[in-house]
Amino acid sequence: MANQGPLSARLRALLAVLSRIALAASVLVAAALGVGLVAVLGAPASAPQAGPAPEARVEPAEVEPGSAPPGSGSPEAKPSTEDGADQGAPVRQWADEVAAVADVPARALVSYVRADLAMRDRQPGCRIDWATLAGIGRVESDHGRYGGRRLGADAVPSSPIIGVPLDGGSKVREITDTDGGALDGDPVHDRAVGPMQFIPSTWARWSTDGDGDGAGDPHDLDDAAMAAARYLCAGGRDMRTGQGWWSGVLSYNSSESYAKKVFALAEDYAEAANRRE
Repeated sequence: MANQGPLSARLRALLAVLSRIALAASVLVAAALGVGLVAVLGAPASAPQAGPAPEARVEPAEVEPGSAPPGSGSPEAKPSTEDGADQGAPVRQWADEVAAVADVPARALVSYVRADLAMRDRQPGCRIDWATLAGIGRVESDHGRYGGRRLGADAVPSSPIIGVPLDGGSKVREITDTDGGALDGDPVHDRAVGPMQFIPSTWARWSTDGDGDGAGDPHDLDDAAMAAARYLCAGGRDMRTGQGWWSGVLSYNSSESYAKKVFALAEDYAEAANRRE
């Protein structure tokens, strides 16, 4: 009993040391967790993988590069410039009639036609055609419907369409990040975005406000279709000549098979517009 006091004091001292060690360890763990949370929360959201556009269901046209372009050469296949470039009743009615005989949402047709009509005023020598824009829109994203999405009344798909990382893997070239993941959510590699599948660096150059809301958004088909029209018309290109059409579409995607699929679709859409009721 005579040694119980000193032993108890030493025990209390040891417990105090252990308590301080435990406290220090908990602080270090908390700090590490805090750094981890900052890293996770501060990073751009992971980009959803939309995968390649559904090209396989489109048969390429049996034509040679440089041949006369497809599209709506006849007046019946497109609205008149008197109808106006905005979403007025004549354009909406025309789009509804074409959508009834072609597998294209009427709202997508409005976007393509608005771009066509606007370019007739801004760059009449280009002669870009809504049917070619529709062909590209079909190959790239099924007119904003890729993966079961719906194209809204605002011309924006129900969820963003973001492609695979351009990391140099199978069938894609490598493009390292150019926008800090702002458009595609990927801070390492660029990804094509939106219904017309613009690469962020290309969008930075051709960004267009196609619907007059004050902003250019690649996820908005009104904006993206107008930007695609401007891109295709670059360098004074005439899209109603064989050389001009093939040059324009191959600049969008350098694959000859891709261009032939766009050709076949544009032909089909123009024919559907001609036979609409």
